[in-house]
Amino acid sequence: MKFWLGGYTADMGGSASGFGMLLAGAADDASAGGALAFAGEVATTDSPSWLAPHPGSLTVAPGDVVYAALEARQQVQAFRRTGEATFAPLGAPVAAGAAVCHVAVSPDGRFLIASCWGDGHVVRMTLDAAGRPSSPVIAPAATDPYGPDGAAEQAGDIDLAAAARALREAAGEEYAHLVPDHDREEPAATDGAQDEASASRPSRAHQAAFLPGGLIATTDLGYDVVRFWRDGANGLRQVHQVALPQGSGPRHMVWHPSGHLYVVTEFSCELFVLAPAVDGTWSLVGGTPLGAGTLPGDSAAELAASRDGEFLYAGVRGSNTLATLRVRGAGEYVEPVALVDAGVDWPRHHVVVRDILLVAGQLSHEVASLTLDVRTGVPGRVRQRTDAPSPTCLLPVR
Repeated sequence: MKFWLGGYTADMGGSASGFGMLLAGAADDASAGGALAFAGEVATTDSPSWLAPHPGSLTVAPGDVVYAALEARQQVQAFRRTGEATFAPLGAPVAAGAAVCHVAVSPDGRFLIASCWGDGHVVRMTLDAAGRPSSPVIAPAATDPYGPDGAAEQAGDIDLAAAARALREAAGEEYAHLVPDHDREEPAATDGAQDEASASRPSRAHQAAFLPGGLIATTDLGYDVVRFWRDGANGLRQVHQVALPQGSGPRHMVWHPSGHLYVVTEFSCELFVLAPAVDGTWSLVGGTPLGAGTLPGDSAAELAASRDGEFLYAGVRGSNTLATLRVRGAGEYVEPVALVDAGVDWPRHHVVVRDILLVAGQLSHEVASLTLDVRTGVPGRVRQRTDAPSPTCLLPVR
C-alpha cells in the first residue's frame, strides 16, 4: 500500500526535501501490514507539513491533485501527479497565513480551507476545474471566550462547571469518573492577571473538518473554541461556536457515525464529545482524560478512529504514547482503555488502515506500524519500521 508522506524541511529544522512516498508491503496491497520502506521524495518543496487530496470531479481524478500546507512559507501549494511517483506544482502557491498547518478540501472539490497556527487565520480558497486554488478569503477572526471581549459571549455559552455536574449525574456511577473535573473551584483572578492571561492567549487555528449537511467545524487551540461555519457567496459564515475548558487547546477532530464530534485537546490531553441539538446548535456533552499515564508537559497530536468506529486513538508527544479510547452508549461516552508506547519519538500523526496503525515519529525520523488487537482495540508492539525524514503527515493513496 502506498502513502504520501509530508515532512519538515530545513526551514523548519527538519531533514526532508519535500513530500515523499512510503510503501507498506507491495504498492498495490489493500492492507498496510507489510514491510515498511521510504521510497524517496516525489515532490521537492519547503516543509509540506500537511497533505490533503482532491476528492475528484469530472475533470480531476481522485487523488491526482494533492494540496500541501507549506508551513514556514505561509502558503498552500497544489501539486499535480505526473507519474507513479512524481508530482509537479499546479499553479502558483497561494498565501494563507502564519504557520499554515492544515488543509481540508470540500467533498465536492469546490474549495479548500487552510488553518493557520501562527495567526489564527481560517482561509477559504476557491478551486478551479483543474484543482488550482485561488482567491483566498480570511474568515472572521475568533473571539476569546475567556478574554474581556468574549465575556458576554461566554455568558451565553455552556457553563462548564454545571455541565460537568450534570454529566456526572447522568453518567451514573459506572461512567462518572470519566467526566473531566471542571466543576472544582478555581481561585478568582485579579484584573491584572486577567489582562496578562488575555495578552498571552493568541488565536491559533489548527484544523477544519467537513461534517454532514454542509457544516464545517474548525478548532482554535489558542482560544479553546470549536467554531461551526456555512459556506456562502462571500466566504465562510460562522453560525455557532462551543467553548471548551480554558487552557485545554482543542487541536484535531473526528466526526463519528453516531453524529457526535470528538475533539482531542493538545494542552490538557483530554477528549471532548460535542453533539448537535434538534435546532442544529452544538454543545459539550461529555469528555475524559486520555489516560492516567499522561505526564506534565505532554501534548496530544492526532486523533483517528478504528474502521468500525468503536475505538479512538490519540497520539501523545513527550511521553510518546498512543491512547486508546472506547466509544460507549450512543456515542456520548468515551472511556480510556489503554496508554501504550508509540514506538517512535514525537508521534506527530497516525492513520488506521484496517487492523494496522501507522505512526509518524517526527523527531526519530521514522514511521512504524503497530497491529491493533481486534478484541480490545489496543495497539501492540511495533511490527515494522523504516527511516523517513522528519515525517509529519501520512496520506493513504486511494
